[in-house]
Amino acid sequence: MTKAYDSQPRFPQNQDPFGVFIEQLKPLNSLYCFSTLSAPWGLELPAMPGRLMMHIVTNGHCVITHNDEQVPLAEGSLVLIPHGKGHCIKSGINASTIPFFDSGVRHLSPNLEVLDIPGPGDTTKLICGVVSFDPLIGQYLLEQLPYILYLQPDEYSDAAWLTSTLDLIKREAQNLVPGSETIITRLAEILMIQLIRHWLDHSPLAKEGWFAAMRDERIGATLRAIHQQPEKRWTVERLASVACMSRSAFAARFTELVGKSAKSYLTEWRLTLAHYQLRNRKVPLIELALSCGYESEAAFSRAFKRVIGFSPSSTVSEENHSK
Repeated sequence: MTKAYDSQPRFPQNQDPFGVFIEQLKPLNSLYCFSTLSAPWGLELPAMPGRLMMHIVTNGHCVITHNDEQVPLAEGSLVLIPHGKGHCIKSGINASTIPFFDSGVRHLSPNLEVLDIPGPGDTTKLICGVVSFDPLIGQYLLEQLPYILYLQPDEYSDAAWLTSTLDLIKREAQNLVPGSETIITRLAEILMIQLIRHWLDHSPLAKEGWFAAMRDERIGATLRAIHQQPEKRWTVERLASVACMSRSAFAARFTELVGKSAKSYLTEWRLTLAHYQLRNRKVPLIELALSCGYESEAAFSRAFKRVIGFSPSSTVSEENHSK
């Protein structure tokens, strides 16, 4: 039952509940746009599923809107949109917006764009990024995050590393000399990970649901076991043993914290890894089926479609087409 997992990244036995996920947050590719915007202005950002979107206010101020909420952003504010949801960012609450791709944005390189919008009002400078991730385990953490994360300057005034990082990004963005693109890209990636870590440490939402389960001494141990050794023949009894709990107490506690049964979570994780396998290497479906605990391709395909949302063959076809 281990063959289909042989080429997967082997995750270390990290006792930090989120360490193994954060360690795998390695950007696959990224695109950054440097904007100089004079009020009034407004940009409508399209949805970009499967990508993280990021905004850094290096000068001035603006407002970001998502759903019915409007959040004012001061100079030094950081924003992450982990799921790539569409949103608007503008000079003020009442400013009208235009689609981002109709704004006159110019490409300087495959990874760098610039946008200038003249106007009579105050000037705001932004660095906006779009980042995709691989491998799967890092992306899995992002899927658990809320719609939007933001950090205001007064929330990190005592964090010298953050203020100095922002100062360096701001200086490089103003000059854009040879090497600036590389420096900004690397620093923005660090900033993104630090913001996620800050949210995990400080947000009340990071103490609920899956996040609370990962921190729980007993249930967290079983989640790490599932994540790090998905190929094992786990049963509820064996997982309860890892948690040092009775079967009934473990099952109830797991469902209470995670929101689904241990068996359902295990199935979901294995099929998510199977999806990763199909996208990254050629592997027979029967091999994946057996590794996920199914005795036939048909049963595996039905479960895969129920959990992932489409058939295994669609995954293979999509990946072949992209190549």
